[in-house]
Amino acid sequence: MVSKQFDGPAAADLRRADSLAREIFSDVANKWALLIIEALGDRTLRFSELRTQVQGISHKMLTQNLRMLERNGLVERRVYPTVPPRVEYTLTEAGRGLQATVDAMCDWTQRFLNHIESARTHFDNPERLS
Repeated sequence: MVSKQFDGPAAADLRRADSLAREIFSDVANKWALLIIEALGDRTLRFSELRTQVQGISHKMLTQNLRMLERNGLVERRVYPTVPPRVEYTLTEAGRGLQATVDAMCDWTQRFLNHIESARTHFDNPERLS
């Protein structure tokens, strides 16, 4: 995989389409990555355990997201020389730092779930347009 070169303050500017910050944000701000980070928490899990924890994720999507998280230094992958090979995943220090944000997003979701559900019901009601 070829990486772009990013230099200077533009690399950290989320508003710029060509910034590293936006590329990283795009990588980690997807539902599967957030759910994987939440599932790992302070634990080390095998692939099959992660797949059980993140309900609805396909084998392919879990593999792609774990590779992306590993590439970005958020997840560490350990392979043990057994037959069949045992592979475990754990959050790195940077991943644990992001976990605090993911935890806050989960708390926010729980706090405002009823409000959002009510707003959606109101918005989807055709009578509101009358």
